[in-house]
Amino acid sequence: MPTVIFRSPDGTERKVTAESGTVLMQAAVSNGVEGIVAECGGNASCATCHVYVAEDRSELVGPPGNVEDEMLDFTAAERRPTSRLSCQIQLSDALDGLVVHVPEEQV
Repeated sequence: MPTVIFRSPDGTERKVTAESGTVLMQAAVSNGVEGIVAECGGNASCATCHVYVAEDRSELVGPPGNVEDEMLDFTAAERRPTSRLSCQIQLSDALDGLVVHVPEEQV
């Protein structure tokens, strides 16, 4: 089971372990990670589960798909090169130790 570290804007960290195949947003919401709003429940239609993937793992996570790429233009916090919607990141054992940064705001 991969472990993901969610780093808040104030620097606090929250480690979450989830089954492989789980979507990152689901892992965050199920474990009460603050800052992941996920209003649409994972349909890539609200951009309130925006995260910044740590640069050293961004290639492993991969780029956003077309719909996600368009949604990232509407995030409340600035878009960065490693911005992703956590609802579009499927966890696998290869992502064990992934660090994602939660933006200051989601809505």
